[in-house]
Amino acid sequence: MSFTIYLVEDEKNLNELLTMYLKNENWSVTSCLTGLEARNLINKPPHLWILDIMLPDIDGYQLIREIKAATPDVPVIFISARDADIDRVLGLELGSDDYISKPFLPRELVIRVQKLLTRTYSEKESTMINLPPYHIDEQVRIVYLNGNDLNLTSKEFDLLQLFLHNQGLAFSREQILTKLWGSDYYGTDRVVDDLVRRLRKKMPELKIETIYGFGYRMLKG
Repeated sequence: MSFTIYLVEDEKNLNELLTMYLKNENWSVTSCLTGLEARNLINKPPHLWILDIMLPDIDGYQLIREIKAATPDVPVIFISARDADIDRVLGLELGSDDYISKPFLPRELVIRVQKLLTRTYSEKESTMINLPPYHIDEQVRIVYLNGNDLNLTSKEFDLLQLFLHNQGLAFSREQILTKLWGSDYYGTDRVVDDLVRRLRKKMPELKIETIYGFGYRMLKG
C-alpha cells in the first residue's frame, strides 16, 4: 500500500532531511514549512501527519485541533524541541498518536512512522478497492494510479463512490444532483455533466456510460 504523509516542520534543513528519509521508504511526502501551508491541506487528508509543535505562524496545537475536527481517524505524530511532560499530555489530549522530542535520529522517526502506519492501517488494508488500473482508498478518499494521487475533488470522489457502489445501475441527472448536492440545491443539472466530464478526464479507464436524455451508469468490470 502506498502511504501519503504530510510533514510540517519549519526548520528547512531538518525538513529536507526528514523528507528524504521518508521518501526513501517509498512513501509519498508533502512537506510544509508553515502552519498556513499545512492548513490548506487539511481537506485533502493524508494517511499520516508529522507535525512540529513550534511553528512561526500557527502552532501545532491549533493545527491538530483543526486536523482532528476534519479527519479524526488520521493519525498524527507530534515533534517538539521541548521534552516536557505537559507537551506530551496536551498532545495526547488533542489526539496525537505519538510524540518525539528533538534532537532525534531521522531513522527513529521512520521506525515510529512504520509502526504507526502498520497499527492504523493493517486492518483497513482489506477495504482498499482495486479497480484496475486504479487503487481507491475510501478511508482517506484518495485514488492512486501507479502510486500517484490523482487529486480528485470532494465532489469527484463522491461521484466515484456513487458509481463504484452501484455498478450497472443507471442514475438520472436529477438523482445524481440530489445525492451529491442535496434536495435543496437550486442550480442546473448541467453541473452533473461537468462533474462526470472531469471525473472521466482524471480516470479515463472508468467505464462510465452516457444514457442520452437520462443520465449515466458505470458498467461492471
